Amino acid sequence: MTMKIRLPLLLAALVTAGSAVLSAPGTALAEDQPTIRELLDKCDNGTDSCVFHPDGAAEISMGESHQVGDSAFNCTPDSQTTTVGWSDTTGESNSVGVSLTAEYGFSLVFKMSITATYGHTWESSHTESELTAVNVRPGEVGWVTREAQMQHVSGTYELHFPDRFYGHYYWYAPFDATGPMPDAPSTKTQHTRAMTDQEKSEHCG
Repeated sequence: MTMKIRLPLLLAALVTAGSAVLSAPGTALAEDQPTIRELLDKCDNGTDSCVFHPDGAAEISMGESHQVGDSAFNCTPDSQTTTVGWSDTTGESNSVGVSLTAEYGFSLVFKMSITATYGHTWESSHTESELTAVNVRPGEVGWVTREAQMQHVSGTYELHFPDRFYGHYYWYAPFDATGPMPDAPSTKTQHTRAMTDQEKSEHCG
């Protein structure tokens, strides 16, 4: 299943006197309003307060299934058990396209909010390595696929400024992020199928 970042819908620009909401990631609603990225760069870097409010429970799902390691071709007349060694890294994505591994103020605020709200840390990337045995019958090819467990979090940054920033003391910026679930097992699956004529020619001579 392909993970998709949910982009927020357009919200009202003016909430109350001195406060405003941005909603289109990375774009300004008007020339006199900042982009969401510009706002987030001000988080704890010119604000009196910057807090991330998650919308609710994190959405947990399995990431896209993909092959890891090399394929195993059995050109012998007997069934073979082949050990496939692999290492696979799962990364993150978010609605502003900036890695949360960087020491931006908003990334630190986001990570602290995840820990406080859900009781676990945010991982920007996770690498798993393993040796997986695949039983391959004569004339077949075998391979391994992996699906990582992912968490998707959406919410809103609330920023308070000591002076008016683009005409407002308070700004609210939506934010989405998807990353690997920490300390969660992934799903590994062994597959086999008959080799094509081209594969037989390339791998079996």
